[in-house]
Amino acid sequence: MRVAWGDCDPAGIAYTGRLPWFALDAINAWWEAHTGGDGWYQLELDRNIGTPFVHLSMDFRAPVTPRHRLMCEVWPSRLGNSSITFSMLGRQADTLCFEGTFTCVFIIADQFKSQPAPPDLRDIIAPLLRSPQIP
Repeated sequence: MRVAWGDCDPAGIAYTGRLPWFALDAINAWWEAHTGGDGWYQLELDRNIGTPFVHLSMDFRAPVTPRHRLMCEVWPSRLGNSSITFSMLGRQADTLCFEGTFTCVFIIADQFKSQPAPPDLRDIIAPLLRSPQIP
């Protein structure tokens, strides 16, 4: 991800609120890469599958700046009946800047009603599950 000057405060580091934004963009990119579509947009509009977030947790380790690209490593670390948790490490120039976990639930989008993870998505996610890393 490109961190721009406008993402930063007067001290030259990314605003705290931008880090979850970057993380959600990275999770959307994970969906795009693994479902062959447009990530959340396609899931919501074409398949009527919503994935609202119910929890997120981030630990900040080093400042994020525009000096280097932000590399976000994303992977599913838990798959429940109707939820998925993603883990993430955010690095710049091999320095760990943040780590986090992000949990969302599967819903029928137009009803905002919980549903089990669709079988075809479960088939994609299950082989990619791995434990959260400790940096």
